[in-house]
Amino acid sequence: MAAYLQWRRFVFFDKELVKEPQGNDGAAPGAAPASGTAASKFLCLPPGITVCDSGRGSLLTSFQAYKLRVTHLYQLKQHNILASVGEDEEGINPLVSPRKETGKTQKPGNGCFWRVTSIHTSEVCPQVKIWNLEKRDGGNPLCTRIFPAIPGTEPTVVSCLTVHENLNFMAIGFTDGSVTLNKGDITRDRHSKTQILHKGNYPVTGLAFRQAGKTTHLFVVTTENVQSYIVSGKDYPRVELDTHGCGLRCSALSDPSQDLQFIVAGDECVYLYQPDERGPCFAFEGHKLIAHWFRGYLVIVSRDRKVSPKSEFTSRDSQSSDKQILNIYDLCNKFIAYSAVFEDVVDVLAEWGSLYVLTRDGRMLFKKNLFEMAINLAKSQHLDSDGLAQIFMQYGDHLYSKGNHDGAVQQYIRTIGKLEPSYVIRKFLDAQRIHNLTAYLQTLHRQSLANADHTTLLLNCYTKLKDSSKLEEFIKTKSESEVHFDVETAIKVLRQAGYYSHALYLAENHAHHEWYLKIQLEDIKNYQEAVQYIGKLPFEQAESNMKRYGKILMHHIPEQTTQLLKGLCTDYQPSLEGRGDREAPGCRANSEEFIPIFANNPRELKAFLEHMSEVQPDSPQGIYDTLLELRLQNWAHEKDPQLHAEAISLLKSGRFCNVFDKALVLCQMHDFQDGVLYLYEQGKLFQQIMHYHMQHEQYRQVIAVCERHGEQEPSLWEQALSYFARKEEDCKEYVAAVLKHIENKNLMPPLLVVQTLAHNSTATLSVIRDYLVQKLQKQSQQIAQDELRVRRYREETTRIRQEIQELKASPKIFQKTKCSICNSALELPSVHFLCGHSFHQHCFESYSESDADCPTCLPENRKVMDMIRAQEQKRDLHDQFQHQLKCSNDSFSVIADYFGRGVFNKLTLLTDPPTARLTASLEAGLQRDLLMHSRRGT
Repeated sequence: MAAYLQWRRFVFFDKELVKEPQGNDGAAPGAAPASGTAASKFLCLPPGITVCDSGRGSLLTSFQAYKLRVTHLYQLKQHNILASVGEDEEGINPLVSPRKETGKTQKPGNGCFWRVTSIHTSEVCPQVKIWNLEKRDGGNPLCTRIFPAIPGTEPTVVSCLTVHENLNFMAIGFTDGSVTLNKGDITRDRHSKTQILHKGNYPVTGLAFRQAGKTTHLFVVTTENVQSYIVSGKDYPRVELDTHGCGLRCSALSDPSQDLQFIVAGDECVYLYQPDERGPCFAFEGHKLIAHWFRGYLVIVSRDRKVSPKSEFTSRDSQSSDKQILNIYDLCNKFIAYSAVFEDVVDVLAEWGSLYVLTRDGRMLFKKNLFEMAINLAKSQHLDSDGLAQIFMQYGDHLYSKGNHDGAVQQYIRTIGKLEPSYVIRKFLDAQRIHNLTAYLQTLHRQSLANADHTTLLLNCYTKLKDSSKLEEFIKTKSESEVHFDVETAIKVLRQAGYYSHALYLAENHAHHEWYLKIQLEDIKNYQEAVQYIGKLPFEQAESNMKRYGKILMHHIPEQTTQLLKGLCTDYQPSLEGRGDREAPGCRANSEEFIPIFANNPRELKAFLEHMSEVQPDSPQGIYDTLLELRLQNWAHEKDPQLHAEAISLLKSGRFCNVFDKALVLCQMHDFQDGVLYLYEQGKLFQQIMHYHMQHEQYRQVIAVCERHGEQEPSLWEQALSYFARKEEDCKEYVAAVLKHIENKNLMPPLLVVQTLAHNSTATLSVIRDYLVQKLQKQSQQIAQDELRVRRYREETTRIRQEIQELKASPKIFQKTKCSICNSALELPSVHFLCGHSFHQHCFESYSESDADCPTCLPENRKVMDMIRAQEQKRDLHDQFQHQLKCSNDSFSVIADYFGRGVFNKLTLLTDPPTARLTASLEAGLQRDLLMHSRRGT
């Protein structure tokens, strides 16, 4: 336990009266005091303040919240939400939910010192109201919820109030020893539930929530004990921490520097508590009135009835007794940072990094000032970097307020890495302080803590100061590893400011190729240098930049650009002075993608395409299509035989064999007839070739096309005959040539030939006389042959029928003496067939496949049966029949073939009379007998 007199004392705070700024009489009383501003009068607080709280960055605003009085306030630090407890009416039924009440607004605001006064009356029910200070309801802050503050059925006096920053917990303490816990969204009735958490016999004097991970604890202190509850669960387990308590407003929760410990200030000692145990304690004398925690300091207001000795911390008037003493303790370093005597302290509040002491006659503001001593002490006590940064920041603020900007920026520089840079930058944005801002930004970059905005600001400072030496020193670092700024941002700023050489230096040295080329082409207009720079780049970057800037370069320096593209699309290698290693062999771009670059440059385009077609024969098809288009355009304008030969040579190069559609369109567009005919022939478009010659009335070429391609497409001769038949000129020679070929190949029926030539008035009978005579002669010969074949078939049929009749009516005498298989003399037992073949029984059994078939006749009979089955299967092949009939030169033979297969036989229907079915059955049996004229016999 450390005694009060054993602690060293330092003056780390400065005391001054808060005054209204001059000329600000009409300003809202919530305005912050300006440091160093002259004052015209003291700022007096309104009388009758009963309760106050702070948070959210404003001071002293008021509105009527209750009709009688306000007893408790709690302003959340992370939300603009205010919780209040007060009294509205006398004799209100605590079991009935009160209606929403709002009163007159005196001067609304979103501040932190709240003052609401009214007439004191007894026997009323306290009401809890939740206010949303960001929303308005008729000028007042919006009241989102109202409910009675009672622990049971009987109203009692509220002693303390606390709210969790997550808005899900609110605890209310009462003088009867009860604590109610409101769980859920405290701003809404529907999502919140109130229950009694604690019951005791001693008044509750302090409450505080502590969040550790997902666990939420509630500290409860009464006049006689200290306890903690876990309220984030369901059962609310309780731990009793101590058996002595404190008075009202004598408890507080520390910040993370003291591990969020709960502080209880008794008359003899100050105790610190964890949720499950008691921590250290400190012996501080005096009757404690207020305990408050401020930025790592413990603030205690106590009443000491003893006479205090003279010291630098107290004035001469402080020697009287019954004064209120304010002590500010540094618990980590064990010293007293400040001590002063006051009269009638109302409360101690903190806002804007300062500590405010409210008294009945005004306000006091405390600021740190002996910073060098504080820094040395902090270092000697091994204070962490965060604590030192806080001292440096406050030291810088102090110097800044005194007008010592150079000294202030040196202190702010020492906070880099801990203090947000925007806090410092805002102070030095004035043009007269640009040197201080530059010094701070330079240090920020050297420590690699600057972002793009800081780089932009620093470079703008250099350009505004026109300090080229500093600018070059900043950007021309020795190596890339020493760069402490965003290079791309620096390039943008320098380019915008007109420092093109500096921007080019950064872009080239840090491989920002796009920015280098953008500056060269758009700002400096140095196209030659840009082409050379692209030639030094690796393949992928050279390719992408040529696609982006190729049109600009082609417009200004076409020859150099074309030369670079030739190398890029064949076997690209960066120039010797280029960056990095040489590319692997074989890197080449797709030449077809660069064709649009040559717009309005046909000469360079032709040179590029011819180079690609010669050096790289496997170039994309678009290269050859474009080259053909260029050659055809030149030929169409000049009609030069050399250009004609070049176009034909390109068409015959083999690049248009499979993909000739575009080439054909190009030839047709430019009326390049030789190319059109060549492509027709390559695509086997013989009909189009024929139509082309017909359109140009090239009769001999029509005959030549038929002779050359008639074997592949016989219909060409028919089209030629129709074409000449429609001509009224004397085309007998060509008609005769066509008819001769048609007659030799038997391509058309004679009747169709006659009908076709009937449309020509010049085609006389003499034209087709020879054709008709030869055709009739051939038909006569065919008729004679057919009649001879018919007679032979009839005789054969008659013979077979007679043989069948004899087999049916007359006995069959077997006179064979030799076996038809082994050719030996027959011996019993033997086997005889009606076909006349005889066999030894053992020979027959060895060679026969069945008892009913003759082994000698079986192969021939099988062929016949297979033919019959094939014919039966092909009866219904109507589509095949139509196709053969259409494509055959002799349609009659096709019909006869299908007739022989039985396709046209009469079908036997179920509706036919029995005699018809019997006749059909007999005819079928007769046919089988004709084919199978063998029968087994013994």
